[in-house]
Amino acid sequence: MRGHAYMRKDPNMNLPCFRCMLSTMCAFLLFVLYNIPHSHCSSKLETADLNVNHIPLDSKMTPTVQQKSTRQERTNTVDGKVCFQDPNLHPEHYRYYFNRHPDEAEACRLDPTCPYKEYLDTSACWGYEEGCTRESMPGYPKVHKFHKSWFPSKEAQIKQFWDDNDFGYIKKIVDDGWYPLCTPKTQNGSLLSCVDNTRSCYAKNLFLRVPDFEDHSKLRGRFDTEHFGSPGQIGGHCNLDKELLKKHSNHFSELQSWYGELREFTALKADPFVTSSCDVVIEGRAYLMKMDAGINMFHHFCDFVNLYITQHLINDFSSNITIVMWDMSNMRYVDFFEDTWAAFSDRPLARLNHWSRKKVCFREVVFTLPPRMIRGFFYNMPVIPDTHGSRLMRSFSQHILHRLGIKQKGPLKTGKVRVTILDRKSVHRNIVNQEELVEALREDPSYEVQLVVYNHTLTFVQQLEITHNSDIFIGMHGAGLTHLLFLPDWATIFEVCNCEDKHCYEDLANLRGVHYVTWVNYSRLKKHNEVLHPSLKTYHPKFCDYSFEKAEFVRLVKKAHLYVRNHEKFKFEEALHDEL
Repeated sequence: MRGHAYMRKDPNMNLPCFRCMLSTMCAFLLFVLYNIPHSHCSSKLETADLNVNHIPLDSKMTPTVQQKSTRQERTNTVDGKVCFQDPNLHPEHYRYYFNRHPDEAEACRLDPTCPYKEYLDTSACWGYEEGCTRESMPGYPKVHKFHKSWFPSKEAQIKQFWDDNDFGYIKKIVDDGWYPLCTPKTQNGSLLSCVDNTRSCYAKNLFLRVPDFEDHSKLRGRFDTEHFGSPGQIGGHCNLDKELLKKHSNHFSELQSWYGELREFTALKADPFVTSSCDVVIEGRAYLMKMDAGINMFHHFCDFVNLYITQHLINDFSSNITIVMWDMSNMRYVDFFEDTWAAFSDRPLARLNHWSRKKVCFREVVFTLPPRMIRGFFYNMPVIPDTHGSRLMRSFSQHILHRLGIKQKGPLKTGKVRVTILDRKSVHRNIVNQEELVEALREDPSYEVQLVVYNHTLTFVQQLEITHNSDIFIGMHGAGLTHLLFLPDWATIFEVCNCEDKHCYEDLANLRGVHYVTWVNYSRLKKHNEVLHPSLKTYHPKFCDYSFEKAEFVRLVKKAHLYVRNHEKFKFEEALHDEL
């Protein structure tokens, strides 16, 4: 993926995909209270305060993180009856959830209204759990082409893809474990545990002195760490291992780790919760996030994907959480994809400067994996070529679509394949003869064709509904092609022209496990309206418009159509629709 090429013998095989990070920032939503999750048992449960019951942490975390005396089980009782609290997961995910949450599994078993009993008593596991076997996983990658010069066998190629680009990525973090950087002085004291190089951390009873955001004499960047360069700004009532903390400083960079914010973590002499030193106390679990560009779908979904991975690490998919945008500036943050937050939290997004000059104490807080880690997931990720089908990326797609209530309505009973063409309407990379190409497809009775513009006239949820109900999705190179993450399993993404950024969206398609097609014969296209690259001062394939030969365009769409029609899942769903 972007920013980091896979280490291979042929340096041209999988070039990195670079995009300029756009500078515009986002308007935040004020922090308000949430609604408790839906219960199958009763509608009489009262709204809780922020001190909510959360899912216990994974057993692979350090013992200090798992102080059961400070946590309660999620299982509720109403009128003496066990009540299963539905975490609102995609149906395919309950089998994995129950095996990681035996108390919830037992609650479902005892609750006669629990609709998920068919997912109990299985051996299902994501792949990173101890003792998990391949037969119990949701699936395994497949190989398009075996690269015998790089791998001793196809199995080795598949295994490498799984390790780097699938749930194996999480397994490596889980197996390495959590490092106890600050251990509690008392039974209910503070703690801080982090994964390797402080990429993600978990803390309890955390003290945070928020800077003065109203002081305009200090022009801070979004990820400025100067405020945390002196002791006393962040800490807890615990025993700090300073040397161990320093050992995890190798990835000290804005969007690669939390070391900059934690490097002067202070072991407080007194517990601020006991001494009433907190101006604000955030009860319940909070997630702190450093975010990439909110106006670019490719970059912003690095945030969402890594939040989802962090939830796997913490073993918590509750939407009863507070998400705090970690932004040290007062700049606006424009978020074109803010609808997505509803897939993770029932509460509006909070922002750090909401507590300007306050001493804020968090009962329980998670520092999420940043979006641009060294050899991270999605961005800066080495992708094994000609291998596809990351179940991690598929489960992420399912999670988002389910939580946002987006349903699959196809395949069509008419037998037509649904073709969606994304009209960029931008300064560059427009299709000059787009009308001609659209009409050519509409003349073919095999297709149901729609031309869409994804802008402010459609909410992001509406955009996802269109994308998810497309069998073939067509567009020029650009961040809008990140929509391919939400195509159905049988779909094809047709990047009409990759503008010599060859592997960017091909890699993303391989991760998601959908078919990828692009223009190959450059003698059958023409460039128009070429301008100089603003930095390179030379003509560049991303800074012009294009026209495409109609016959070749139609041929490539037919190739995509053939793949869709022959896909086993398309056939299965089509047969199911015919029965209904």
